[in-house]
Amino acid sequence: MPSHTPLRITRSVQLPDRVRLSRYLRVPELGPRILFFSGGTALNATSRVIKRYTHNSIHLVTPFDSGGSSAKLRQAFSMPSIGDLRSRLIALADENITGLPEVYQLFTYRFPDDQPASELLALLDLMIRGKEPLVAAISNPMRRLIRTQLGYFRESMPDDFDLRGASTGNLILAGGYLNNHKHLDPIIFLFSKLVNVLGTVRAVVNDDLHLAAELEDGSCVTSQHRLTGKEVAPLQSPVSRLFLSRRADKPLAAKAEIRKKNRRLIQQAELICYPPGSFYTSLVANLLPTGVGSAITGADCPKVFIPNLGQDPEQIGMTLDSSVLTLLDYLRADNKDTCPNGKLLNFVLIDSKRGKYPSSLSAPLMQELGIRVIDTRLISKQSEPYYDAELLASTLLSLT
Repeated sequence: MPSHTPLRITRSVQLPDRVRLSRYLRVPELGPRILFFSGGTALNATSRVIKRYTHNSIHLVTPFDSGGSSAKLRQAFSMPSIGDLRSRLIALADENITGLPEVYQLFTYRFPDDQPASELLALLDLMIRGKEPLVAAISNPMRRLIRTQLGYFRESMPDDFDLRGASTGNLILAGGYLNNHKHLDPIIFLFSKLVNVLGTVRAVVNDDLHLAAELEDGSCVTSQHRLTGKEVAPLQSPVSRLFLSRRADKPLAAKAEIRKKNRRLIQQAELICYPPGSFYTSLVANLLPTGVGSAITGADCPKVFIPNLGQDPEQIGMTLDSSVLTLLDYLRADNKDTCPNGKLLNFVLIDSKRGKYPSSLSAPLMQELGIRVIDTRLISKQSEPYYDAELLASTLLSLT
């Protein structure tokens, strides 16, 4: 029997690749499977651009957040965070479908934070009966499905639940989660169908866990919102280790493992992106569950890191070099020490001419690590000091 030797074919890349982009734009249903590990809202603008070129992007989102209105739901129902999932689903929603504006308005509506509890409860009941204008504007069967999920939430809602500032989309997702025996996937699937999401959005795991960090000064901080420097004062000491905790109030180490279908999504990706956003709580958090790093190793595709611009409160004292090294450390934690860097990270994407980074990248170190730096235009006059969503999306698509 003849032996078969795998062939690797390389190609030159022009950034942006206008021919490739034009082809994707004509037939986005056949677009590339670009996979993002992220959370928060930093990637939403880019997601809105990406969906024009491909309906096959994959978004594995952290469910470990503990701030905002999601925190109230987590405390009430011991559930994963769903706010970032809702936000990404909406960002990828098909904006051309008749009726979507009404669904979008409902899912992004927040209950007033200046009304008494009795009036907010009456508003929720009005939504459940389909009489509230935002709900009434949606045609069946969507309206019926939405009312059903809100009804399940209402039945399980604690008497002292605070509806002030609550996202209606989060309440719908929470109702579906409770209705489906505390499984996220069925309600995310339903939500995706309601707004025709042009891509795949999943929680990296469905576990009700929290983030915790050991700091270099020996202290330990638990809960995502205490790490970001947004809802509470920024950290005063660098993070030495991020890990998962069973408790939000004290560090109690826990483990989580990705499901087979998420592993398959990673291994089938045509490009894996470690995007900008809160370095630890949005990016590294997704790499903590067992199986993520090994699945990335098994994916035969380019892996790209896009570092943050400016100062990320979570990255005290970190340079671009140490950001790359730290990312590799977390990726390698799920692999053997002998795993080559090329299986984990291939490119760092920057715009050194227009971007304000905490430092420059060391060319000798990147060469030693076998990582290629792509220095190209990612920032426009309109977007500065942030990445331009169009430029970022077109560059990533050109690499597929």
